[in-house]
Amino acid sequence: MSSNIKPVILCGGSGTRLWPLSRESFPKQFVPLIGGQSLLGLTVGRVKKLGFPVCITNEEHRFFVQDLLTSSLNGATDAGANVLLEPAGRNTAAAMASAALMPGIASSDLLLFLPSDHFVPDVDAFISTMQSGVDAARSGYIVTFGVQPTFPSTAYGYIQQGSCIKDLSASPSASAAYAVERFVEKPQLDKAQEMLLSGNYLWNAGIFLCQASTLLDALSKHAPDILQSCQAAMQVAKVDGSFVRPNKEAFLACRSESIDYAVMEYFDKVAVIPFNGAWSDVGSWNAVANLSPADEAGNRINGQGLAVQSTNTYINAPHRPVVALGTSDLVIVDTPDAVLVASADKVEQVKEVVAQLKKDGASQAVMHRRVARPWGWYDSIDMGERFQVKRIAVKPGASLSLQMHHHRAEHWIVVKGTAKVTNGEDVFLLEENQSTYIPIGAKHRLENPGKTDLEMIEVQSGGYLGEDDIVRFEDTYGRS
Repeated sequence: MSSNIKPVILCGGSGTRLWPLSRESFPKQFVPLIGGQSLLGLTVGRVKKLGFPVCITNEEHRFFVQDLLTSSLNGATDAGANVLLEPAGRNTAAAMASAALMPGIASSDLLLFLPSDHFVPDVDAFISTMQSGVDAARSGYIVTFGVQPTFPSTAYGYIQQGSCIKDLSASPSASAAYAVERFVEKPQLDKAQEMLLSGNYLWNAGIFLCQASTLLDALSKHAPDILQSCQAAMQVAKVDGSFVRPNKEAFLACRSESIDYAVMEYFDKVAVIPFNGAWSDVGSWNAVANLSPADEAGNRINGQGLAVQSTNTYINAPHRPVVALGTSDLVIVDTPDAVLVASADKVEQVKEVVAQLKKDGASQAVMHRRVARPWGWYDSIDMGERFQVKRIAVKPGASLSLQMHHHRAEHWIVVKGTAKVTNGEDVFLLEENQSTYIPIGAKHRLENPGKTDLEMIEVQSGGYLGEDDIVRFEDTYGRS
């Protein structure tokens, strides 16, 4: 079945409910969470049968998305401008409106909007269900897809399914589309149980299929201010290779609103198609735990965890041994610089804990010890008064900016690969076990001319070692 669907993946969100593994600088959609793959990678792999996707993200995460698209789609480079960079988060209504206004999107195009951080193991069932909404979408409906609930969840919104909409499908085998009676916010447990028993409520998965023109018409009727802000921002958007940047001032003037509140509750042509496959929004540590098999005592282990005389305990320990002795109904998540120990019935409050840590100025609320960069990554492995030690990895062919520091000197020791070093007026190569010294104030650059990763140890010394002590003169990635 040729559906001509254009997937649009919404890659925003900070993912703080999965702290400390997911953090603002590296949220859950990018974290290798399932079988060594990220949720965004799995999402791209799932929708690529429909077509090359558009991704909506921000400046900070643009290279994560670009690299993942390239690797997931076997290096395809003919997709044009397919990464929309929002100047700031303005929720799903603005994101979807901006995507519908992107260069290369025609008014008749079918756009499938979906989150980047959901887990759907049955790809064929997912694709088939999405394609079954084509006829309704071409008939002017906004089609949403509801997941058949398997328990009375209080963590999901719900869709009340109405009567079947006749004459929408040209194919007898296509899934039936139903009218949407109403959308229901996350309920209390007794209400969730009542809705589950009624049999006509579905979990709201936040997935929508419609023509670009249908979405824009709906916004013009029910949220004209959002549409006008996005039109102003996209009319003068700048295209830089695969990146599309809306006008910042116009976009920031847009109010923040979800598509549910802005449009879906008011639009008169909303259809829902049930999805019967397995699905998870991976929205809490309990949801992550449920993706792992349990032992006979209900314990679920990822990595180097060991549960002794314990029941219903989840341990995520990829870096070192973590032992739970005599525990029950606990979630334990270990990272190099922060540890979460939570009662299983309190994991929904992790977001509040992260807000408190951020208020207290704890860097672990936002940043990992290991920080991804477009050229590779660095890991701050030790620090003290007037010194810091980092492991640095640079991808083949990549380079750091030509830069200098006012307050620190650096010693570089190559431990793997070959480094091309600019140190003042000198340019030279360093092999494994060789080193160099970068004085305070010297212009310098690190490059990897080889075909394998370059790894090195950097020892910084000086009176101030903050990341903002960088003066950039040239940068491949457009940073200032």
